[in-house]
Amino acid sequence: MSGVHSVPVSEDAVRAALHGVIDPELRRPIDELGMLQSVTVDGARVTVGVLLTIAGCPLRGTIEGDVHTALGAVPGVEETDVVLDVMTPQQRQELRERLRPERGIPFSRPDSLTKVYAVASGKGGVGKSSVTVNLATELASRGLRVGIVDADVHGFSVPGLLGATGTPTSVDDMILPPIAHGVKVISIGMFVDGNQAVAWRGPMLHRALEQFLGDVFFGDLDVLFLDLPPGTGDVAISVSQLLPNAELLIVTTPQAAAAEVAERAGSVSAQTGQKVAGVIENMAGLTLPDGTVMDVFGSGGGQRVAERLSAALGTPVDLLGQVPLDVALREGGDAGVPIVLGQPGSSAAVALRAIADLLAARPRGLAGRSLGVAPAP
Repeated sequence: MSGVHSVPVSEDAVRAALHGVIDPELRRPIDELGMLQSVTVDGARVTVGVLLTIAGCPLRGTIEGDVHTALGAVPGVEETDVVLDVMTPQQRQELRERLRPERGIPFSRPDSLTKVYAVASGKGGVGKSSVTVNLATELASRGLRVGIVDADVHGFSVPGLLGATGTPTSVDDMILPPIAHGVKVISIGMFVDGNQAVAWRGPMLHRALEQFLGDVFFGDLDVLFLDLPPGTGDVAISVSQLLPNAELLIVTTPQAAAAEVAERAGSVSAQTGQKVAGVIENMAGLTLPDGTVMDVFGSGGGQRVAERLSAALGTPVDLLGQVPLDVALREGGDAGVPIVLGQPGSSAAVALRAIADLLAARPRGLAGRSLGVAPAP
């Protein structure tokens, strides 16, 4: 058509647009990760070469689509082509060093700003994993960077509750965790076939937890949750050794028997030097159709645990909230859609969000950490 002039395509504009393409596993721009191999501008046609971390990258289609979308927004671009290739071993090594220049567990370093919560209970069946998953997804929905380590190796349930159907991706000796509802998650359940039992003893449990914390690349998290097995056994001790800065969230039901056992789970912090962040009472009263509340498991257990831990530890331990019995909470877990996302108006979701409010308001501590500043000469 006469009078219509095509806009010259700027390579700088193309590269600026590609900077907005985020690797879905590493959560960083592809150009910063060394994945942007080449950019060729030929009139209105742009060809981009992208390096995948591994040949079987499960999200290659997502990356390719995001690149096409980014290029389509650049003025003057009419045709786009994405050429996918795979990183060489040397390039993968450089990527690993770029992402994690130091070995070890990043969350245990003095300069780490990640808040680490180890969710514990005295006994099983109190809904500890459901509480963990819902708090994590609620915080992630607010824009926080959140991860979960399913440390309940023998009774893993977090992937199912979270609807995490993806599998971890291995980039040499670095593991990239799947992401579900904005939460990065790792679990031994992702490495076993079907519903196979894991028959491991103490040293193997310690090593598995160490690998989850050291070899899995979570990136810079705001909050990391560890879903601990019930009791005060090997994994709880390992967490205190590997993550001495982790704070305990004690989950109990209202009944006296559960509260007494939960108190023991919290009291172990006196031996490990960890802090108890608070107590959460799950399975509180059930609201009946006529509006009355039935205390199926009794009442007052959470408050008793908080008071007894305050006395035993010599420091205030708060009852952070009481989560009522709610059929929707169970239904959400079965469906892999946490209740705070699937039915945010339900009574359990409201209580869980209130607890998340308290956790989100807690600043990431700077005590004992280097601020990287020095007095002017």
